Amino acid sequence: MITGFIDADRHVSEPLGMWAAYLPKSLHDHAPYLGETEHSTSNDAGDRHRELLMNGAAVLNKFPAPTREAAFSADEAHGNAAQKASNPWDQIQAMNETGVAVAALFPSLASYCVYNEAIEPHVSVAFAAAYNNWLRDYCAIDPHRLRGVALISRHAPETMCDELTRIATFGWRTVTIRPEPTRGRSIGHSDYEPFWAACADMGVSVAIHGGTHLRGPTAGTERFESRFALHACSHPMEAQMAFLSLLDSGVFERHPTLRVAFLESGASWVPHWLWRLDEICFKEMHREVRDRIKMKPSEYFQRHCWVGIELEEPSLREVVETIGADRLLYGTDYPHPDHLHYSTADVGQLECALTPEELRLTLESNPKTFYGWV
Repeated sequence: MITGFIDADRHVSEPLGMWAAYLPKSLHDHAPYLGETEHSTSNDAGDRHRELLMNGAAVLNKFPAPTREAAFSADEAHGNAAQKASNPWDQIQAMNETGVAVAALFPSLASYCVYNEAIEPHVSVAFAAAYNNWLRDYCAIDPHRLRGVALISRHAPETMCDELTRIATFGWRTVTIRPEPTRGRSIGHSDYEPFWAACADMGVSVAIHGGTHLRGPTAGTERFESRFALHACSHPMEAQMAFLSLLDSGVFERHPTLRVAFLESGASWVPHWLWRLDEICFKEMHREVRDRIKMKPSEYFQRHCWVGIELEEPSLREVVETIGADRLLYGTDYPHPDHLHYSTADVGQLECALTPEELRLTLESNPKTFYGWV
């Protein structure tokens, strides 16, 4: 087993009690809780299936009881990983058991609460601040091994730089945002320009990390109902469009030092997407965008972007040839149920696709560079 590597995409599980402890009392009524809705289902014994709610509505969109039950069963079968990730001591123990030296820690349900389209901007902003404060205390148990990634709300663009400045006092140099449009704004929207400028000026890297079942306009929700279809669309398609939004809006051109990573979307989309943007769109239509896209799209990706890879995905050689091995990251996604069938020991599978030096870059050097730990 490869040991002592950096987990570039690991998650915490936020205990429900944290919201009462970290939210202002005036917002306690907005905190998530377990309950039932008119859409809740019953099992054969007549017991109601409780789900996570906010303001009387399910936090997760199109996440039916059978899917929830499958996720819970998978978690139980793997030692209740979600419970372990809810506190730093068990998180560290799980890292020790699987050879993880340092972990970049991302939110789980907090992302769905903060980016819920149904809540007011001031509530979203307060949720993000509460989560960041909780995560600061979580990581304080071992700040060298537990590295917090701050969650930034996009509901109120005018507040983003304030939170960015505040979390910088924690010593953190990375934030995460979701890729989907938020309240009608794509991530390249002009209202976010001060945020992108501040990230570049402060040397703060931005990890773009989406997920299925957001109560918001995620790719696929307008035409599919099953988790099978929604999950197939949400991660890679939102990543592709997020890169395109930053490219087409000129964010990359205006901020040449900006660092951005696309996580939990795989990397095999990168060669095809950059080929299409370079050889079809830019080659044929460059005059339309020449004021804000002055290089090939692939050159912007190589200058600004990192991407998380999956253990078993194809085309990693093509990814390396397209953007270079120094742009690869690897994360376990622990403790989420769709990745629990992997053991961290399986990282050795990457030896079939990457050279020893490429593997060293991916598991050690690249995350330090992206996260600003060097």
